[in-house]
Amino acid sequence: MARLESIPTCSATAPAQTVRTGGPTDARRDFRVLVIGAGPSGVATAIALRTAGISDYLVLEQGDDVGGTWRENTYPGCGCDVPSHWYSYSFDPNPYWSRFYGRQPEIQRYFQASARRHGVYDDIRFGVRVTGARWDPARQRWLVDTTDGEYTANVLAAAPGPLHEPAIPELPGLDSFTGTSFHSARWDHRHDLSGRRVAVIGTGASAIQFIPEIADRVAELHVFQRTPSWVLPKLDFPIPRPAQFAFRAVPLTERAVRYGIYAVHEAIGVAFRHEALMRRLQHAARLHLFAQVRDAELRAALTPRFTLGCKRIMVSNSYYPALRRPNVHLHAAAAELAPGAVLGTDGSAAEVETVIFGTGFEITSPPVARYVFDGAGRSLAEHWSGRAPEAYLGTALAGFPNLFIFLGPNIAPGHASVLGTIEAQARYVADAVGTMARKGWTSLQVRPDVHRRFNDRVQRALGPTVYNSGGCASYYLDGAGHNVANWPWSVARLSANLRFRATDYVGSGDGLYSDHRQFRPEEVNA
Repeated sequence: MARLESIPTCSATAPAQTVRTGGPTDARRDFRVLVIGAGPSGVATAIALRTAGISDYLVLEQGDDVGGTWRENTYPGCGCDVPSHWYSYSFDPNPYWSRFYGRQPEIQRYFQASARRHGVYDDIRFGVRVTGARWDPARQRWLVDTTDGEYTANVLAAAPGPLHEPAIPELPGLDSFTGTSFHSARWDHRHDLSGRRVAVIGTGASAIQFIPEIADRVAELHVFQRTPSWVLPKLDFPIPRPAQFAFRAVPLTERAVRYGIYAVHEAIGVAFRHEALMRRLQHAARLHLFAQVRDAELRAALTPRFTLGCKRIMVSNSYYPALRRPNVHLHAAAAELAPGAVLGTDGSAAEVETVIFGTGFEITSPPVARYVFDGAGRSLAEHWSGRAPEAYLGTALAGFPNLFIFLGPNIAPGHASVLGTIEAQARYVADAVGTMARKGWTSLQVRPDVHRRFNDRVQRALGPTVYNSGGCASYYLDGAGHNVANWPWSVARLSANLRFRATDYVGSGDGLYSDHRQFRPEEVNA
């Protein structure tokens, strides 16, 4: 879900077309399926439900348009590090991508167009923020509290997105800073950076994109880096108009490009599962760093001490050159803020007027876990308390009937487009709802033994992967070192596994697997 407050946008990145922000005109509050969020996951779910002939659904979105993270993130240089032809729905190819790697305005327009083409705008209520959701076992429905009152639904699909809640580090003196500060996901376009002294805290994927865009505008740029990342060259280029027309005229050519991109990434995915192979690929990142940073001291500060792929791999042609500029200064991690300065852990101090946080999002503690409650009134966060977040196929949760979450624990391949996962999850939800109708079930929940076996297999498989054994501390891992993010196998295996199987579930109603039990937490976590 997007945040409800107004998101400042830059005129250079705002979509040109007028967006419908109405949604259903009736005042209904009860639906067969309620979808939370109209980002890529929510839009895909709505399309999958429509395709399956399921029309009794509603999407609630607290923002004013579809797009999710691509609507919210409008910072300079915002773009995707997955090639455009793969970062799109397989059922909705776009032959007219202007670049090999899409940028935020064009990606946002793509999701707007896809939602409009499939009639999804008609089924969205904008400006509605979900504040809580509780399963009612007696009524076999989800009771959903929102800023627009209560809604009810038989099935709840929570698709708020993992890149939704900005993570702000709890630095001493944070409230004492007297200048302007904001997170990159809430970029303040009204604040002119020209000629200012600016500090950037964090050097993650967003910071690596916006630092080159602002470096030549500011008087001084102080970059506070906790841990350097491996950066590979970005093989980006404009896609010629004749190629775009060929993709449109002969769709097979566009599909061939998409499959070629997929095949290359699947091959690279093998290295993620074998650290020795990834160390060989790491030479490309070392060469890129050496070619762009000849200063030995700066190069040493930018050289990671872990294996490529242990943290998210960055791609950029302009990040290293930006750090070489005379007005840009690299510091160790930020230690604290003072009224007009940022202090580093290395004892350095930078007097600045603006602080920009490029510190990512809350991944290991997803906000959805705090507002979804089971039939006994326990939140998902409480279910996960004292243990790592877990789900079945990153989608279903034992103990939470008729609930599906998107991009949940251990469902993201580190080497692939997340849209493939989203599509598979959307089909999974539509198949589950269709199965319930055919079997006469009013509720279903994944069997605890299925849930447990799956997560045990995942963690065993993650052990030798570079995510776990690469020698870093990343957002893939929680405080106890448990991997809560990554899918340890191939994309092909993910697609094969993410198929709804009724035998994985216990259903309530007149169907073959009728069972009215509400699983106890000890059964789920045994």
